[in-house]
Amino acid sequence: MMNKFATVLNIALAVVCGNATAAANLPDFSSATFLPGAAISNPYYPLLDNATKVYVSRDAAGNPADERFEFTRIGPGPTLLGVQTTNQRDRAFEGGLLVEDTFDYFAQDTVGNVWYFGEDVTNYVYDAGGNLLSTNSSSSWRAGVNGALPGFIMPTVPIVGQSYFQEFAVIDQAVDQAEITAAGLTIAFEGRSYSNAIQVFETSSVPGVLPGFKYYAAGLGLIGAEEHLDVNLQNPELTFGLISAVPEPSLAVLFGLGLAMIGAVARARRRGGANLQA
Repeated sequence: MMNKFATVLNIALAVVCGNATAAANLPDFSSATFLPGAAISNPYYPLLDNATKVYVSRDAAGNPADERFEFTRIGPGPTLLGVQTTNQRDRAFEGGLLVEDTFDYFAQDTVGNVWYFGEDVTNYVYDAGGNLLSTNSSSSWRAGVNGALPGFIMPTVPIVGQSYFQEFAVIDQAVDQAEITAAGLTIAFEGRSYSNAIQVFETSSVPGVLPGFKYYAAGLGLIGAEEHLDVNLQNPELTFGLISAVPEPSLAVLFGLGLAMIGAVARARRRGGANLQA
């Protein structure tokens, strides 16, 4: 199905943070095509089952910290800008209390890029005793509302140096950007080593949003993150690592992801690299 959205924006934003400079481009959504109900099979961002992925935190000294994340694909999401999305629930806990409950909306185009179409967020505010005071929807946004446009959450073939907006919702102050900063890594989180991983630098032009690195492994997706970096983008104060995916991906799923990667590269080459580099 051809995407009907006609607006074309070519926007570049220079982001300077510490010693790193990245030029983020807005992916051309108007030229992307989507098939209704298509599975999200990108090897670095697979959403193929309803497994809950759990991430725990450690402080700068490597000691367990009190933050925890849980990501669960829960099925179809809303149709946004004419595209049927997939809904992933993201829950954040601090000190055992639920502080954020988010529904994120994604879709994969026919080339293999995974697009981010928005999020509905509930933030929970507590007093010092852990009693709930209020909730709010700060940072929520949807593509097509208030002029917001989707961006890439993961390109078809991650290329070092590739920079792109993950979201472009200026009115809602959701303008996260990413740059692929390393590939082919072997890295360990929570006692498990991963090969063929990529490093993604994430930042935002919104004041107060701190930069960080995320790491993705082929066949699994997000495996870890480093947050609260110093001015040299080093020495993270907080590190997150994947501790479980329940149930664990089956060999059949991992084999299918490998075929998806091969097919994505072939399709992209046939199309002349369409949407590979924003």
